Amino acid sequence: MKDEQSAARLQQALVERFGESFSVDASLPGLDALARIAAHRTQRRYTDKAVDPALLRLFCACALSAPSKSDLQQCDILIVADAASRRAIGDLIPDMPWVATAPVFLVFLANGRRLKRIAELRGKPFANDHLDQFFNAAVDAGIVLATFICAAEAVGLGCCPISVIRDHAAKVSDLLELPERVIPVAGMSVGWPAEAGHISPRLSLDLTVHRDRHNEGELGARIDAYDRRRAAVHQYGRQRAPERWGTADFYGWSEDKARQYGVPQRADFGAFVRSKGFCLD
Repeated sequence: MKDEQSAARLQQALVERFGESFSVDASLPGLDALARIAAHRTQRRYTDKAVDPALLRLFCACALSAPSKSDLQQCDILIVADAASRRAIGDLIPDMPWVATAPVFLVFLANGRRLKRIAELRGKPFANDHLDQFFNAAVDAGIVLATFICAAEAVGLGCCPISVIRDHAAKVSDLLELPERVIPVAGMSVGWPAEAGHISPRLSLDLTVHRDRHNEGELGARIDAYDRRRAAVHQYGRQRAPERWGTADFYGWSEDKARQYGVPQRADFGAFVRSKGFCLD
């Protein structure tokens, strides 16, 4: 019975996510875990209940058990427990009050420092000081972040990744006293959800899953269909920068993202990364 319930939850979550019915074998192992993954919800509102530090440490251990490129282990997790630091970061992002108010706030770090120090300690040249090292460290941080979310949601906690800290990367780096070659990739608020939240529809798998060759197909039609499907479930509460772009009669995902990328964002991030000692050549 439990497997059938998990299969039904998985099917329902995927219908909400992709607008597509999936055939799920109720005898498939791990259905409960798959259902949780498919039903992921970003949580921005939390109860006042604290998160046990031992539980948080357990999640960190699970997250850092994730795959790491060549076992290089170039991700660190920084738990921002100091109230003044939390407020200072929150002040940089006033439209995200959960940064300062959530029970837990973390910063996931790309650490390119440790390998260089190990090379020095072992008397070896550091011969791969180029873009790939930064890329590997940043990807490792992303994998660890995603694995942390899976671990936290498995026990009922909610999370909200916060990439916007990179809008203020230098200030966040200074606030947290990050050393050379250690970069903030994303923040994340964590806590016990105060509401159920909703499943965000995703682009159709026909558009994002390819076989043998990349093929966009009828991109315009597919994007329009996605916009309509998503708007039927959860509409945007406000239009982005109407003073710049005007007000659209229909405001969907593609209009929002076109507006978002219609203005420069983090154009100074490369300079910041270089200032922290990374070579991006």
